[in-house]
Amino acid sequence: MPRPDPDPDPAPDPIALAPLSDSLRALARRGELRRLRRGVLLITEGDRGDTLYIVLTGRLRAYSAGADGREITYGVYGAGEYLGEMGLDGGLRSANVETLEPCLCAVVSRASLAAHLEAEPQFAFELLAKVIRRARSATLGLKQIALNDVYGRLKLLLEALAEPQADGSRVADPAPSHLEMSQTLGCSREMVSRLVKDLARGGYVEVGRRRFVLRRPLPAKW
Repeated sequence: MPRPDPDPDPAPDPIALAPLSDSLRALARRGELRRLRRGVLLITEGDRGDTLYIVLTGRLRAYSAGADGREITYGVYGAGEYLGEMGLDGGLRSANVETLEPCLCAVVSRASLAAHLEAEPQFAFELLAKVIRRARSATLGLKQIALNDVYGRLKLLLEALAEPQADGSRVADPAPSHLEMSQTLGCSREMVSRLVKDLARGGYVEVGRRRFVLRRPLPAKW
């Protein structure tokens, strides 16, 4: 008599595989898993909402758009991050959020978050710490825009992205596109392209496909 085929391996648990803290993982299990294609607008600035999105795979971008179509990026968030906490007070959403690539998120309602906080009150400190870090990041971004010209902001961005190498250079790989950098810096893509080309001609930067190599320290002014 033939033996029955063994049961196939169970599907991997995406919540278990995601880089989450124990408390955030427990919260994700209270949510609804949602797969999203690239280019989906999850949150619209000015709307009211009471959902939190915990990113299990993929990347999302938080941004605002002006009447002229120009955009400014507040941050790009990947697996282990969450977004939407600023709308949990019942106020208006403070930014748009879209998927940059296919994503899997755990969508948590305000009621589920309240139940989680009752069961695990220490998560309130984790949530508060996240809000504080993002407020500090927003303050730093405003400071850079107010006190630095476009080149100064580009210099800070490249230096923050690039990792030191054994040969003394610093490499950003993968690096954001010129459009993504312009959205982060609050300027035009053409301005970023011109500055990067100038730096490359000066021997400061070597540019590849989604890759920057800083060959020597960037000048303080340009």
